Amino acid sequence: MNYIYHNGEFLDRSKPCISPENRGFKFGDGFFESIRIINGEPVFLENHFNRIMDGLKVYKIDTPDRFSEELLKSEILLLLDKNGISKGGRVRVTLTRRGHGFYSPESNDLDYIIEADVKPDNFFVLNNTGKVVDLFPDLKKQINSFSIFKTLNCQLYIHASLFAKEKMIDEALIQNEKLGIIESSVSNIFLVSNGVLYTPGLAEGCVGGTMRMNIINLAIANSIKVYECNLTPQNLLAADEIFLTNAINGIQWVGSYRTKRYFNNTSKKILDMLNKSITNLPILD
Repeated sequence: MNYIYHNGEFLDRSKPCISPENRGFKFGDGFFESIRIINGEPVFLENHFNRIMDGLKVYKIDTPDRFSEELLKSEILLLLDKNGISKGGRVRVTLTRRGHGFYSPESNDLDYIIEADVKPDNFFVLNNTGKVVDLFPDLKKQINSFSIFKTLNCQLYIHASLFAKEKMIDEALIQNEKLGIIESSVSNIFLVSNGVLYTPGLAEGCVGGTMRMNIINLAIANSIKVYECNLTPQNLLAADEIFLTNAINGIQWVGSYRTKRYFNNTSKKILDMLNKSITNLPILD
């Protein structure tokens, strides 16, 4: 049996557990956070919790007095144990506004659900074959205070994924209203040119990914220059490498964009840094 953790209670995941009045279900009134589990522990939890707290402020959802990083970690560990996950896994925390009401809520109290699933790999693994990507032309992402969070209103990402499936490519790249390339359907994006990393800034409307932040910090700590800037299709064609990042998969390298082909030397190097930063082992040159 697989369980979820809902407001302090274990529930059978296979049975109905969300009320039809749930505002996340009815209105998309909330957001979610994805957390990687390695060696039975949530990694980079402090970063995830900080983003959760930022999200609650932006969404104007009240934070319970007892809600803390320590509480969240203990609840995640309880759920991992309940579901028999002792090594690799993934956790999703979905946070919504509790209560009834229509567009005007009757309450701003917090309602949250934690889910946990096994992931075969107990560390971050680079993809063997480079991903094939292209631009998603149909919709553009608006830049606003919600842009950096993983909102429950996921239509942009759903349709970008449908486009990728129809075109038989791995991921679609999403542009903002100014036609800057800001992310893919499930990841942040980095370009590598002459050993320097380039990635869109948060002001461009990309999701403020925790892995994005970790990669930037790791690169700077290892004397790799990083610039946050607007990215264009021309930049993709001029790049030596492209890689995508998210909390669950770490780094995934891109093999091609249209007629352009890419290497993955920097992707391998930074992935090694990432895994060593978790296990505290020395980084390979």
